[in-house]
Amino acid sequence: MSQFDVLTIGNAIVDIISRCEEQFLIDNAIIKGAMNLIDAERAELLYSRMGPALEASGGSAGNTAAGVASLGGKAAYFGKVASDQLGEIFAHDIRALGVHFETRPLAKTPPTARSMIFVTEDGERSMNTYLGACVELGPEDVEADVVAASKVTYFEGYLWDPPRAKDAIRAAARIAHQNGREVSMTLSDSFCVHRYRAEFLDLMRSGTVDIVFANRAEVLALYETEDFELALSKIAADCKLALVTKSEEGSVILKGAERIEIEALPVERVVDTTGAGDLYAAGFLFGYTAGYPLETCGKLGSLAAGIVIGQIGPRPMLPLDVEARKIGLI
Repeated sequence: MSQFDVLTIGNAIVDIISRCEEQFLIDNAIIKGAMNLIDAERAELLYSRMGPALEASGGSAGNTAAGVASLGGKAAYFGKVASDQLGEIFAHDIRALGVHFETRPLAKTPPTARSMIFVTEDGERSMNTYLGACVELGPEDVEADVVAASKVTYFEGYLWDPPRAKDAIRAAARIAHQNGREVSMTLSDSFCVHRYRAEFLDLMRSGTVDIVFANRAEVLALYETEDFELALSKIAADCKLALVTKSEEGSVILKGAERIEIEALPVERVVDTTGAGDLYAAGFLFGYTAGYPLETCGKLGSLAAGIVIGQIGPRPMLPLDVEARKIGLI
């Protein structure tokens, strides 16, 4: 029996979330709906201009690990923080959820990463991320025994920004496959895809990655097309299993010639879309590693995503296992 269902690897980030008007984004040259990488100076400037804010441990793959744990799965996480206040907050929060997290923190600078997230009235989030300690994640942080004991190792495309993380991911993928495990990634962001399109395609086509998560914008960017059907057919050919989300239109599961459409969970009000894709991946991977049919896995993804967009913050406040039982998914 596996010790872990899902191991996630990502940028360990503390989210600082604040509501704002559309004009604020314009005045501060923030690209709406994107993850904008910023330096320490701009981080200080934007923080000084933020309104009242909520601090919450985040980071894409960290959110996914939290979602798996909330559903009752066994999750582990690799990510780099510093020995500072935000690093302690991050470590406390993820361990309190029952997630295995033993990555050694940096003793000194740079400080723990933080992302200032501005949420507009339509629930769209615009992220401004100072990576800080994240860029120090490297092969030495890969716990081989944890990778070998995890059914699926999942990483975020954002890790292609810090250079040493690429080596860590490739090392983890080798260990996973040597132990008969699977490797999954999320494309993370269409801007991220534009930066690393060729490398992402190579990860898929070489078999380094088995399972890919993407949204509509990301899969269109990956294949440099405006034809969504064409993009779906291409990603189905390039990887063993693909999950493509379509916001309020639900999602589609692609496995070879098989295609399964999944409806979105009806949401009374979209409060904050931060973490929607991360929680979809959590729901799907929880179901997948538990051996549920693909359709049920997709429905678990929709449930987790639907719950998180109805709240502020990227980690579910409601226990997802309870919510899934209410509608008979587990």
